[in-house]
Formats: sequence, C-alpha cells, structure tokens
Amino acid sequence: MAAAQGRFSDHAEHSHPDGAGTGDGADDDTVPRAFRLAVEALRAARPRPEIEVDPARPPQRLAPHAYALEAAVVDDGDDLADGRLVLLHDPAGHDAWQGTFRLVTLVRAELEPEMAADPLLPEVCWSWLTGALEARGLSYGEPSGTVTRAGSHYFGGLSARRPATQIEIRASWTPREDTGGVPDTRAHLAAWCDLLCQIAGLPPVPVGGAETVTGVVTLPQRRGPQHR
Repeated sequence: MAAAQGRFSDHAEHSHPDGAGTGDGADDDTVPRAFRLAVEALRAARPRPEIEVDPARPPQRLAPHAYALEAAVVDDGDDLADGRLVLLHDPAGHDAWQGTFRLVTLVRAELEPEMAADPLLPEVCWSWLTGALEARGLSYGEPSGTVTRAGSHYFGGLSARRPATQIEIRASWTPREDTGGVPDTRAHLAAWCDLLCQIAGLPPVPVGGAETVTGVVTLPQRRGPQHR
C-alpha cells in the first residue's frame, strides 16, 4: 500500500495530546509480554477485502513501546478513505490514559458536497467512532479527539479540479485489559476498520452473525480518484 504510506509519511512524527515517549521493538525479547501479545493480535487480524493494511513506522517519543498500522479503503481501484492506527504501551501506566495501553488514530476521507454542508457532520462522525467500538461490545475509557472539516478550492494550473471537502478524525482511547493485562487489540482493530468503511461509504458487514447497527447513515460512496 505504497500510496497510503506516502500520504502518511508526514505524520510519522505526529504528537498526540495524550502522548509520552516510544520505540518500536515489537519483536524484541526485552519488551513486555503483554505488548508482544497485543501486537501479535494486530498482525493476525484479517480485515474485509476492501481494506488494505500495512505496518508503518511508529511515532517517536509517545510511549516506551509503540506499534503502528496504516490502512486504505479501496473499491474498484478507487481510494475512498485512509487511516493510521497506533498502539502505545507504558508498563508503568499513564495518568491521562488510566491504563497501560492507548490506541491513537487518524482517519480521513473526501466528502460529497451535500454531506460537507451538514452542520451536524462532526458530531455524527464522532458517533461513528464510539458506535463502532460499542457495536463490537468493546470496553474502553478516556476517549478524546477532534473532528475537522476542511475545504479546498483550486486556482491557476489546478483550476480544473472541482472544490473538495475532507473530513478528518483524530482520536485516542484506552482499551480495557483482560485479567492478563492484555487488551483485545484484534477486536479494536476490527472496530477501527468498521469506522474506516463507514466514513468511506461502504455498507456494513455482519458482526457476530448480525448486521452492524450504527444509528446513523454512512457517507455516500465516492467514486473516482481523490486528490490529496
């Protein structure tokens, strides 16, 4: 997924408000067992066919241990949405996280004009994140983030392009750990993929044998290449 990696290369050193310090080391025998198991679960996950996922360089100085993934929703050759998910781990715990693990994400997609004009769009997009976690039955805490709507108008040599609006969700939350101190990162990744597909305008897929219930409509599916 070279295209997605290129898009996110400028975010490799992005600092999130909840951050602390990092190093990757997911395969290092000196890293905590809980972190290794959490990363193994992420690597073993198999998202729906429209989602292309690749490992990425984790951000620096956010936590003692970090692992990152990048993903794009691609349908019929069109890039509909992309995102980045980072798993942070601090064995000593973190006051802002209220736990030893933290998930940090950036998700973005281009909007159709009629959706871009909706004044409730930021609230709706935030509800997609929390709704995706709840639809998977996941327990989490301390959610925080921003939803940004940005418009672009093109001039000069780019004047042939039509105006575009992009929605961007930056968020983080603390996944609850099991009795062994390991969160269900595979399920959290599945919920995150649900969010990606919803913002891309793809229909939901069954979760646990039943259709996902979101309570809000997905974005209309976009066709044609997006201009980043």
